[in-house]
Amino acid sequence: MVTLREPVMADRFYPGSPDACRAEAEQYCRLEPADLDAVRRPARGGIVPHAGWICSGRVAGRVFAVLKQTARPQTFVLFGTMHRVRGRVARLQGEGRWATPLGAFEVNASLAQEVLERTDLVVDDPAAHQDEHSLEVQTPFIKHLFPDATILPILMPPVSEAVSIGRLVGDAIAATGEEALVIGSTDLTHYGPAYGFVPQGLGEEGYNWARDVNDRRLLDSMLHFQPDEVVPEAVQHHNACGPGAIAATMAAVARLGATTAALLTHTTSREVLGDRSFGGAVGYAGIVYS
Repeated sequence: MVTLREPVMADRFYPGSPDACRAEAEQYCRLEPADLDAVRRPARGGIVPHAGWICSGRVAGRVFAVLKQTARPQTFVLFGTMHRVRGRVARLQGEGRWATPLGAFEVNASLAQEVLERTDLVVDDPAAHQDEHSLEVQTPFIKHLFPDATILPILMPPVSEAVSIGRLVGDAIAATGEEALVIGSTDLTHYGPAYGFVPQGLGEEGYNWARDVNDRRLLDSMLHFQPDEVVPEAVQHHNACGPGAIAATMAAVARLGATTAALLTHTTSREVLGDRSFGGAVGYAGIVYS
């Protein structure tokens, strides 16, 4: 039986109807004037946030728009945050299809098998993906801009082994000879009473600290290709929900030849939503590795 992963966040995090989803994806996937100047060719991947599109869709969309102009991928390896599943091993979907409002993706089964044969740190567990939003919210953007691509979805725990997993995934991509882009999905500091994290108190001073100091600590590691520092940094300072996805992405793109990182944008839900942010702020960053 072919495994079909149905959307669970359509009409919640992004539009569920094809026409509305396509129109909104088109709105968010637009370049800013300086975006392409910051990125070498070819791009190897990037980091995108995974909130509802109203909050972070523009940040993610800019990354995918740059990738559209700087790469010709056959497949996307997607490293996602584990919000619901626990454990120390990464979990991929090794075959089947992923549905989106814009059409379904084929899972890259041959690349999945290449990864699984290289390590016991990754297991084939399609069920782990069923209720997870961190990768699903990226798939309509990819389907809109890269309709013929395949995907390999992998959920990453926040463990130091994420770096090793990223490297072996990069090696697996190289071994297959496929043109692949690697995407890591994470949000940054979750600040405010709703998240139980207010070390600098409430008010603008605290929110500014979360963006300008706490987020920036992690962004510095992400921009200077220091994947080994990412998980310890995030565990200690609570400045990312998906440090495993970040570390694995950085390690994989480095294996594929990336040497530079471009921060396209960094903002927060409070800045995007204003008075609708309900007394909290979550950081979002869009990065392209090339």
